[in-house]
Amino acid sequence: MTKYGSFPGARPRRLRTTPAIRRMVAEHRLHPADLILPAFVREGIGEPVPISAMPGVVQHTRDTLRKAAVEAVEAGVAGIMLYGVPEDATKDGLGTVGTDPDGILQVAIRDVKAEVGDDLVIMSDLCLDEYTDHGHCGVLDAQGRVDNDATLERYAEMAQVQADAGVHVVAPSGMMDGQVGVVRDALDQTGHEDVSVLAYTAKYSSAFYGPFREAVGSSLKGDRKTYQQDPANLRESMRELALDLEEGADMVMVKPALPYLDVLAKVADTVDVPVAAYQISGEYAMIEAAAEKGWIDRDKAILEALTGIKRAGAQMILTYWATEVAQGL
Repeated sequence: MTKYGSFPGARPRRLRTTPAIRRMVAEHRLHPADLILPAFVREGIGEPVPISAMPGVVQHTRDTLRKAAVEAVEAGVAGIMLYGVPEDATKDGLGTVGTDPDGILQVAIRDVKAEVGDDLVIMSDLCLDEYTDHGHCGVLDAQGRVDNDATLERYAEMAQVQADAGVHVVAPSGMMDGQVGVVRDALDQTGHEDVSVLAYTAKYSSAFYGPFREAVGSSLKGDRKTYQQDPANLRESMRELALDLEEGADMVMVKPALPYLDVLAKVADTVDVPVAAYQISGEYAMIEAAAEKGWIDRDKAILEALTGIKRAGAQMILTYWATEVAQGL
């Protein structure tokens, strides 16, 4: 029996009744321009090398990297984040090849710039871990510890050679104290005032980086807990944020993404600069592996994860699915 007025007039389900209504009232939408494609280019290979823990992702040759950049532009992807993978024989304690104008990353920047110009925002990883024989993100002291200030000198050199190669954005990722300020000064003093700095503001010491180590051919011995952040801490991220902004960061980033959505949301609510989040290799691998087992719907899971990152406040999302998702959108 119907009793008029016996039920509240507010029925949220009315706005979920059809796909068209749900689309109309959606609060967040993914767009190709939200996405940035991380890409690896490896020295000395003739064919792309698949990364076993990241199905569909490869270490590119110079030629296939150029093609990937063109494909990203055609899909509407905003940017590409480049990582160089040098030959093992070139690695040393100082990561010398990382500041060689003819090192693999600098060559890759020039290749992509020549191929797509300013149609794609070209970003570069500014860190030493790919180029050191010990695999750490900095120079080691006599006790085998990462020497913060000696590392900053190397970062200043890296910023200059990457900017000289034509990069639009440098992304110092080593989590050294003062890295944003040193990089900003190095760029300004060498005539690269227009090159932006994307700060790895909250980069946690995460178990989800595993597949990435394969992707960059890491030589890491030990761990990075003395410079990457403790996963238990949030206030520490806000302190890092204040310092990065004071030092001149143009954009800030939280990495990883999904395990740290609370951090991402707080950062996004605090700042008036663009905020990025990095959906890292382990996040990618988990979805791909579960989908391969038939346990989840791959395409829906990808979109749900990316939408959650955007809902938490990211204006830019680094994801290995960038081109594929952009094409679908």
